[in-house]
Amino acid sequence: MSKSDSFVHLHVHSEFSMLDGAARIKPLIAQAAKLEMPAIAITDHGNNHGAYDFYKTAKAEGIKPIIGIEAYITPGTARGDRSKTLFGDGSNKEDDAGGSGAYTHMTMLAETTEGMYNLFKLSSLAWLEGMYFKPRMDREILQQYAKGIIATTGCVGGEVQTRLRLGQYDEAYKAAGEFREIFGKDNFFAEIMDHGIEIEKRTMNELIDLARKLDIPLVATNDLHYTHAKDATAHEALLCVQSGSNLYDPNRFKFEGEEFYLKSPAQMRELFKDYPEACDNTLLIAERCNVSFPEDERLMPEFPVPEGETEDSWFEKEVAKGMRMRYPNGIPERQQAQADYEVGVIKSMGFSGYFLVVADFIQWAREQGIRVGPGRGSAAGAIVAYALRITELDPVHHGLIFERFLNPDRISMPDIDVDFDDRRRAEVIKYVTEKYGDDRVAQIVTFGTIKAKQALKDAGRVLAMPYSVGEKLTKAMPAPVMGRDMSLTQLVEAEVDGKPNERYNEAKEFRELLASDEDSQKVFELARGLESLKRQWGVHAAGVIMSSKPLIDVIPIMKREADGAIITQFDQPPCEYLGLLKMDFLGLRNLTVLEDALANIRSNRGEEIVLEDLDLDSDPATFELLSRGDTLGVFQLDGGPMRSLLRLLKPTKFEHISAVIALYRPGPMGMNSHTNYALRKNGEQAVESVHPELAQALAEVLDPTYGLIVYQEQVMAAAQKVAGFSLGRADLLRRAMGKKKKEELDKQYEDFEGGMKANGYSPEAVKALWDTLLPFADYAFNRAHSAAYGVVSYWTGYLKANYAPEYMAALLTSVGDSKDKLGMYLSECRRMDIRVLPPDVNESIAAFNATGKDIRFGLGAVRNVGLNVVEGIKQAREEKGAFTSFHDFLRKVPQHVCTKRVVESLIKAGAFDSFGKTRRALLEIHEQAVDAQSSLKKSEAVGQVDLFGDLFGDQNVADVVIPDRPEWSQKELLALEREMLGLYVSSHPLAGRETQLSRYAEMSVPELLGNEQLADGEVVTLAGLVTSVSHRVAKASGRAYGSLVLEDFGGEITVMLLGKTYEEFAPKLAADQVVSVRGRVSRRDEDITIHAQRIEWIEASAEVRGPVIIKLSETEMTRANLEELDRILRVHKGSEEVQIAMQEADGQRFFGLQQRVRISVDLFGELKQLFGAGCILSGGA
Repeated sequence: MSKSDSFVHLHVHSEFSMLDGAARIKPLIAQAAKLEMPAIAITDHGNNHGAYDFYKTAKAEGIKPIIGIEAYITPGTARGDRSKTLFGDGSNKEDDAGGSGAYTHMTMLAETTEGMYNLFKLSSLAWLEGMYFKPRMDREILQQYAKGIIATTGCVGGEVQTRLRLGQYDEAYKAAGEFREIFGKDNFFAEIMDHGIEIEKRTMNELIDLARKLDIPLVATNDLHYTHAKDATAHEALLCVQSGSNLYDPNRFKFEGEEFYLKSPAQMRELFKDYPEACDNTLLIAERCNVSFPEDERLMPEFPVPEGETEDSWFEKEVAKGMRMRYPNGIPERQQAQADYEVGVIKSMGFSGYFLVVADFIQWAREQGIRVGPGRGSAAGAIVAYALRITELDPVHHGLIFERFLNPDRISMPDIDVDFDDRRRAEVIKYVTEKYGDDRVAQIVTFGTIKAKQALKDAGRVLAMPYSVGEKLTKAMPAPVMGRDMSLTQLVEAEVDGKPNERYNEAKEFRELLASDEDSQKVFELARGLESLKRQWGVHAAGVIMSSKPLIDVIPIMKREADGAIITQFDQPPCEYLGLLKMDFLGLRNLTVLEDALANIRSNRGEEIVLEDLDLDSDPATFELLSRGDTLGVFQLDGGPMRSLLRLLKPTKFEHISAVIALYRPGPMGMNSHTNYALRKNGEQAVESVHPELAQALAEVLDPTYGLIVYQEQVMAAAQKVAGFSLGRADLLRRAMGKKKKEELDKQYEDFEGGMKANGYSPEAVKALWDTLLPFADYAFNRAHSAAYGVVSYWTGYLKANYAPEYMAALLTSVGDSKDKLGMYLSECRRMDIRVLPPDVNESIAAFNATGKDIRFGLGAVRNVGLNVVEGIKQAREEKGAFTSFHDFLRKVPQHVCTKRVVESLIKAGAFDSFGKTRRALLEIHEQAVDAQSSLKKSEAVGQVDLFGDLFGDQNVADVVIPDRPEWSQKELLALEREMLGLYVSSHPLAGRETQLSRYAEMSVPELLGNEQLADGEVVTLAGLVTSVSHRVAKASGRAYGSLVLEDFGGEITVMLLGKTYEEFAPKLAADQVVSVRGRVSRRDEDITIHAQRIEWIEASAEVRGPVIIKLSETEMTRANLEELDRILRVHKGSEEVQIAMQEADGQRFFGLQQRVRISVDLFGELKQLFGAGCILSGGA
């Protein structure tokens, strides 16, 4: 294409002009390439979020990237001035400066690399210093950073056009002259657009006239907001999402016309045929714009070392000191050799400073009493990390591999993520920021995209359709896999990106709905235009960027208005590509639980526990707890199926904990590795060799896991042992196996085969090992991570086994804001025979705390009792002594505690029970007592003292006699606890009926609410207490319907009764009944309800006894099912008889099994998981 026919788009809004731009970067650049354009710009509104991705994508397509911005400029005021300034007299605000006088627009393009960095500085300063509705620049910083930047008068919102529109010609000429002066005569252009809209036409001639008079060259642009003309409707919909309106709202924010797409050079030349030089100048600007990002630059922060030391020398000394600390009785030879090797590798890679930085802030955190995790990810494989106290596991002892973390054959930045006590993570970030400079540390931006389900819902709303239309579509989508929904393209296309769509068949129901319903088809088509567009920016939950240079010199940054946090404009990958150091400072709730549990132990028992000093293999109580599956609340081990696996496995050493964490994932479970591991560990399944020739060679690698490949490190070790690979090369093999790229795999196999044959192994042995390793490379887990997290699992299990009240109190405190989890852990306390006592004004603090063998409810959880009230009670207790009576409490506490509302809540919650007066009696007189005491406190506050105060000062309170009243019934007391604390505490209305209810229920309410895999529409059975029933009449149809709240020991859920179900069951329903409910799961946004199909009333009964009768059909009697049944019965070994009721054509046939079982909630749960909710005929009548 000749220059006279070509054109370059210089005014382009990508998806990073969030909820305004709908041009996705890849399709945009692909279309520009298709139209044979030599270059294309990105000029998003007020940000440079997409600059790096745009640059790399354009380069890959062979198109020159031009980095720019559509900047917001103050209306002649200083950027820090937060006042509105109109150019006119206010009578014509629509034609005046944007934001009612807050800003104007300007297009800016980076001509040189220096100019690009100047552009980034301008963008950063606009966010840091100029934010007022939008991030704004002013003339001062434009003057300071104009070098290397080409600017234009911008769109119709530019200052020059705005003044022309208002008839202020002199001011328009003056503004144009000022900008030309700032950017330079050859670097300032008059930008002309023609989208066929009236506001552009009004100033087009005047702008061209101004340009000619001032000798400012013209440049033609199209205000591009989407890639193809057909995307106009999707863009309209996006604007509706932004403004909360719909397409049929005449007053909605919208663009006039549908011309805001990537027009071809021919279209642009035709549009501006009267001004060919304006099109020619797009090519001239494109030729002049040449920028580049640095490659392979390292900008890690420099660690301040003592004088005379380098980072390398100091690192080596710190590691040597750490090794002596870790091995006070002498450093073992293997460990010393490994440390020497790792120090050499790290120094050669230039990462000494990195380790010093990480070790420093971890050491600082520990000195401040901030609990730090024992490690996570592959970093636990480095002995230098162990020596520097970055991790808490000896990698040599635990068989962890350094090359899995840092591979000498593939140099890449190390990545050490660190867990901290969730409450104090911010303190560590603050320390790092202050140490290395607040200009060199920032948090990382993230971008929320419109996901498939949200796109369907947004499209339905934008089309003004009933909510049910979008909901019907989202419910027809297949269940997510590994937490990921199918994309809209995957739902309807058999091939995606040229590859077969493996999940295509799952979406048959969805496609049938589209084919049969016109409204659904309309919503779907519009949703496809919205899906994956950027919705808003946020902040990475844990990530922090650190730099050796001021960040403003390297990348664009911004400031969050809410708290002043400095945040990168680039997301994580570009920051890392540009050499910046990314660190994850993670908050782990379980570390908070550990810290609180240790504080409880100190307070309650006077013992000091140092978790890091525990022997991970030596505590029998911990392994007994794990073997019983009593791991609710134990880190990583508290799920129902996981507890069942632990009961089968019966762990006896730390390695078993690490393995079970690695195995309990979809991949290994799909291959039954978890069960095989447990059976082999207990000698119930033979350990098979991969191949006879390899049995001895791989014994060291596979024997610890009973012949199974559990860890990625085993894949590496096997390649080292039998194929002669270095561990670095073995890591490359592992990565290739995981990626499954045929070309790379073929090459690796050739080397692998050659290595094994050279070591004397037969082709059969080679193939056997390769075929074993290949599938497991996908599923095998990072041993370093499972071992490191296994340490936290062991610690939490140890505390639960040995210091149960203190640990459970800490656990309850950690979930205080989740009623469902609170109920679940309270239920666990009851199961463990730990009494959870109501709050007490003398013993309670704000949180849950252990008192002896009991747990005392925290005062902070009482309704109407805030933290300031708790502090007032605590302070009075410490300064004036323990409260001796109800009246003594009222006398000692400050005025803000002595209020009717607070005192009533404390009475109902049981906080005064220890004084020997009934709640009923205290509630009867509390208002009078509070009034009397309050008047005295007010008098004291203003200095009025009764002359006879010494004699009668307390008489007015003591006169309020507490009557002798019988206490309320247990039922009424529990109801008051529930009212004030949100749940039952001292007991539960269902107490004693746990096993009976488990016979009826498929799962508990918390298990249902926490099961993300449970699809909408699935049928489940629950059992529990009806706490409320409501009856309603639908306005539209006039039909009656109702609902009930069902509560079990762990939580509550709403059950809907509609149509015939309501007619059949509602008349008999009442509060306080115990029932089982079978119904369909209904997921609506974040809410889950049950649509009842059947309700059964459960009568109170005697103790649950055998025999356990299991109903099975012939089709259920498969080998796999019977093997699993055998496993379940062995796990629950006991004294009760088990029978099978075989369903046959002429009735049932019963036969007994040899196994005897212990009847429990867990037994019934596992049987129903295997055979369904109705499988138990007897064993709990």
